[in-house]
Amino acid sequence: MKAPEADGVKFAANALGLMRSGKGFYGLLSANLVSMAGSSMSMLAIPWFVLATTGRPMEAGLVAFAEMLPYVLVQAFGAPLVDRLGRRETSIGSDLAAALAMGAVPLAYGWGILGLPLLASLMALVGSSRGAGDIARRVLVPRLAGAASLPLERASGLYDGVNRLAGLLGGPLAGILIAAISAPAVLVVDAASFAASALLVSFTVDRSSREELGAAEERESGAKPGYLADLIEGFSHLLGDRLLLGIGALLIVTNLLDQAYFSVMLPLWITRELASPLALGVFSGLFGLGAVAGNGLMGALAPRLPRRIPFALSFLVCGAPRFLVPAFSSSFAPLAAMAFLAGLGAGGINPALGAVEFERVPRHLQARVLGALGALSWAGIPLGGLVGGVATEVFGLRAALASAGIAYLLATLGPFVFPVWREMERGRITAHQGTKLVGD
Repeated sequence: MKAPEADGVKFAANALGLMRSGKGFYGLLSANLVSMAGSSMSMLAIPWFVLATTGRPMEAGLVAFAEMLPYVLVQAFGAPLVDRLGRRETSIGSDLAAALAMGAVPLAYGWGILGLPLLASLMALVGSSRGAGDIARRVLVPRLAGAASLPLERASGLYDGVNRLAGLLGGPLAGILIAAISAPAVLVVDAASFAASALLVSFTVDRSSREELGAAEERESGAKPGYLADLIEGFSHLLGDRLLLGIGALLIVTNLLDQAYFSVMLPLWITRELASPLALGVFSGLFGLGAVAGNGLMGALAPRLPRRIPFALSFLVCGAPRFLVPAFSSSFAPLAAMAFLAGLGAGGINPALGAVEFERVPRHLQARVLGALGALSWAGIPLGGLVGGVATEVFGLRAALASAGIAYLLATLGPFVFPVWREMERGRITAHQGTKLVGD
């Protein structure tokens, strides 16, 4: 018979081992929570600031374009450099660069020199830094999750859930701070959040994450391939996978419309109908609350559920209603109810989506392939702010909202209609030698 003390020592040792093995993953989650909370705040503060000072939706759209175009370009072409610099190191360096660029915005405003060109230039620096950092942190997930003994669906769900929680915390806080102090003050908080994220990654994620940086190719060839060869390999893998291309095509449309909504249409509707940044914060908080609940539910159930139908239903719920409700209502109550339901749907999307993407791409290629997929998926975002600004000025806000809602609905019917989406289910691919689909 074992002594109770021996069982206690064994339990403590096991618990300590689990804490150590999960330190990197949960440290990464903490860094993302802090950084994304700050970004959620600035996502509301920047358009509110531009609309409040100029009254022009087009200028809000131009600033959003200036931030997101470099983000997409870095996602498309920066992944081989992320591999060379190191994923941990890129995450830290990009956060520090974003902190400096974002912090310069309120400084320039305080000095009276912040015109539209300077604001757009600083936001372009923020966007390019975020693009590199997001690639780096995302492709750290599989290795760190493996060390923490987490299945991919759950790890992907936790990673997305932290982003949803950040929106839940950041949005309402932004509304309160904008109303109580000013929009530029919110940007100081965002700059601090980038710096805090860099510190968290530096202290919790070990350098052994660099083991994934092309080690397979180096062992086989004896030399690291060139930048162009790495870039071509990533895009070739993506182009050879029909499901990943389908995901990218869906996300081009939905991300473009989401950007038009959040950067122009929603702030404009609230400024015209309610004239209160607090309402913007309440909407963001309700959406975030629903997203956290949806993510928690799907993260817990995803390993035991099929993937395609829950994913498709979640997209239907989170998409078109956000546009159609404000298009036909002048009251905040329906918008608030819809915000929570849409968030619930949004929280159910990424656990399955992230697991599919990680499964279909070999680990040593993930920065390149997922960077290319991210660039494809986000290609519409730089245009989203411009489309939102032009549509609202030319056609009017309500007509623009209704048209965008119909387009969103048609796009999200794709997973129900096209057979390639059935390949989301487990067991539809072999171990990768490229991406070979079962039955091909």
